[in-house]
Amino acid sequence: MKTGLKILAALVVITIFLYIYLQPNDLLKCQLSSGPDGPSQCSKANAIIAISGGDTSARASHAIFLYKHGWATTLIFSGAAQDKSGPSNAEVMKKMAISQGVPEDAILTDETSNNTEENAKNTELLLERNHIKSFILVTSGYHQRRAFLEFKRMTASKNITIYNSPTNDADWGPFWWASFNGWWLALNEIGKIIVFHVQGIL
Repeated sequence: MKTGLKILAALVVITIFLYIYLQPNDLLKCQLSSGPDGPSQCSKANAIIAISGGDTSARASHAIFLYKHGWATTLIFSGAAQDKSGPSNAEVMKKMAISQGVPEDAILTDETSNNTEENAKNTELLLERNHIKSFILVTSGYHQRRAFLEFKRMTASKNITIYNSPTNDADWGPFWWASFNGWWLALNEIGKIIVFHVQGIL
């Protein structure tokens, strides 16, 4: 009985750790929906970056929400087309934003990135060209930590501030641990984070 309780307790601790570690949220204590004049409790950023993958629609929706509530004056969407015969994910997210009232001239896109490392590398060029010194990074909760690490590495020498604001999607939420897919996403991300750190050492 004691062994079973220890195993259960260990699983609970691991689950909580993964849930907290994978999705850093710098805006957690802020009042997100503070109106068009900007956030009342936390400083706004120069831009909001949403990267595609997973539930792209949920990521775009969260970025648009932040934009419409004054968190930044520029939206950046990053992601190539999964189906190369169709529009890029960045273009799809841009059209989604425009349909919700975001001015086209407030949107920048990177339509060539096929993975998280490329998202960071290619948006860095947009940040430099547009003199952006701070941004809110939006992606799925399970992906937030690794995305932050990639973007931090790319911008480390640029004196750029990154704020994390993850969004829940269809595959990730408080009850992610109740599904096989949730565990696959979490452990897959941990594996990729380990590889990221090993590559940095070598």
